[in-house]
Amino acid sequence: MKKKIFIINPGSTSTVCAYFEDEEEIKRDRIEYTPEQLSLYHNAIEQFEFRMGTIRELINKWGIKEIDAVVGRCGTLKPIESGAYKVNDNMINDIKDGRVQIEHISNIGPLLARTIADELNVPAFTVDGVSVDEMEPLARVSGIPDIKRVSLQHTLNVRAMGIKAARELGKSFNEVNFVVAHLGGGITISAIKEGKIIDVNNAAEEGPFSPERSGGLPVSGLIKLCFSGTYNKKGLLKRVVGKGGLIAYLGTNKLKEVEERINNGDEKARFYLEAMAYQIAKEIGGMTTVLKGKMDAILLIGSGAKCKILVDTIKERVSFLANIIIFPGENEMLALTQGALRVLKGEEQAKEYT
Repeated sequence: MKKKIFIINPGSTSTVCAYFEDEEEIKRDRIEYTPEQLSLYHNAIEQFEFRMGTIRELINKWGIKEIDAVVGRCGTLKPIESGAYKVNDNMINDIKDGRVQIEHISNIGPLLARTIADELNVPAFTVDGVSVDEMEPLARVSGIPDIKRVSLQHTLNVRAMGIKAARELGKSFNEVNFVVAHLGGGITISAIKEGKIIDVNNAAEEGPFSPERSGGLPVSGLIKLCFSGTYNKKGLLKRVVGKGGLIAYLGTNKLKEVEERINNGDEKARFYLEAMAYQIAKEIGGMTTVLKGKMDAILLIGSGAKCKILVDTIKERVSFLANIIIFPGENEMLALTQGALRVLKGEEQAKEYT
């Protein structure tokens, strides 16, 4: 019998829901919210009842009455190991009490999933949240004791594509070494050793600049900017995450638009896309040293992997290091489903959040 799974993925202005039978997507819908609707709420937890009502309406519209599990996208909970977690009371209490690393709408994903699951008397899971932390001790050292390097990353897509690549190579995920570059609005480069993400750049603070983030910055220059009087704290944080990277240099965070400009002869666009590729390649090279050069492959994944110019420019610099595997696009809904399926089919044990 195929396993029937309902997926909930809350985003900043919408909630995407999907219904799967095993890995086959049967239905998907994006519930859109207007700025006026969202302006009534000050944080994610305040939106819970409102979003819950719209999800129930969709379930009734689809006529869903019997499923095997509900999966909610996991937000920025405390540092956890990778894998699928049963949404338990400890997790619910942390979400309700605000014990999260960053305020983000995805934090209520497990709470939405648990509510629907309880109503249908089935288990609720969450899979590979951004707060997965498997970094080795050496990777946590920053350079001054006041600051520790923190693991926040695109775990869901990184692990899902890592597992897929391992299968294509005829191996178990727990026996492969990969460097994985997730190319999206933020960019994370991960070193995976025998199934564990042992080092990664925090895309909000470090690493390559991206379509909308500054990446790592010269420290003295940033300190001077802090005291220049040009920005307040909120404005400078937005300049680094949201208004940095390509959007600062080219006025757009759309790689497709940048690629079109390059094809039409825009040399400025070509220069800054190549600069981003240069930084990505440099970070990939750095992560190969974490693995001491022992790699099965380099993976290029995420929406940015659809940009041929970007991918080709990265490959030109790193192809000598290892075989390159490309999985373009975001695969969040399928990845959430696959995480639950591995538990339901006995391939993995669901972990307990404590």
